[in-house]
Amino acid sequence: MSKKSIFTYETLVHATAGAAGSIVAMSVMYPLDNWFIVVVEDSTVSGKTPLEALFYILKKEGIEGLYRGVKPALTTLGVSNFIYFYAFHGLKSLKLSGCRNPTQTDLILSIIAGVVNVITTNPLWVVNSRLKISKELYFSGLLDGIIHIANTEGIKALWSSLGPSLLLVSNPAINFTVYEALKRRTSSKSALAYFIMGAISKAISTITTYPLQVAQTRQRYNRDARMNTAALLLNMVKKNGPSALYQGLEAKLLQTILSSALMFMTYEKIAQFVFTLLMNNKKLTSP
Repeated sequence: MSKKSIFTYETLVHATAGAAGSIVAMSVMYPLDNWFIVVVEDSTVSGKTPLEALFYILKKEGIEGLYRGVKPALTTLGVSNFIYFYAFHGLKSLKLSGCRNPTQTDLILSIIAGVVNVITTNPLWVVNSRLKISKELYFSGLLDGIIHIANTEGIKALWSSLGPSLLLVSNPAINFTVYEALKRRTSSKSALAYFIMGAISKAISTITTYPLQVAQTRQRYNRDARMNTAALLLNMVKKNGPSALYQGLEAKLLQTILSSALMFMTYEKIAQFVFTLLMNNKKLTSP
């Protein structure tokens, strides 16, 4: 019997395809991601509709404002999704959960993969949030950003949003669990089917975890880094009412749904292509 291992070519294909899919999706949808950050952080945009916020950004900074920080964001997202997909599919191949129910298995493994991903990549996301909002010229990339924040604010600042980030492991966990459940019930392997399943699963995960995403964004920017997640959310409700917890939801839904749909569609098609290519090569080389 062959020895099980997390280090397999199949897992590497899933991780690479997942990273590539996320980069493609983010490249297309990046302006909407920046749009969400600005809506949450810029008080002058508060209360504006998504369309009004878009025109505000364009008037204030031009097209460049919607693409600020795109290079480090794509790098971070690629690394983050490589780790997540590798951990999820690697652990899945080991069959460690002990659950016979595939939905429970997906949920458990996606939570574990999410925790590994968050702890590993949180500093990169902190730097990204600063690059998107701040106009400071102290750093312009990931590495110098990490060094600058560590030197000026302490290493702890690189994990300033770790609390809500760990809580937000629930977002990709719900996303992956719903997506895998839908995929098991769908016979179609078309790009459109993957696109729709990715959109549905992300809509569910975004709506259910949105207040935590708002808290995470504010803490990553360091404006509210010293407040714990519960205190921050309560403070937002006290100042601006319950609607503050869903500020920018329209923009975030549009961005996350389309990004997830594009990501899963690209991921599945890349993985299918590579695995089909490998199978054909095996047939050609078999005696």
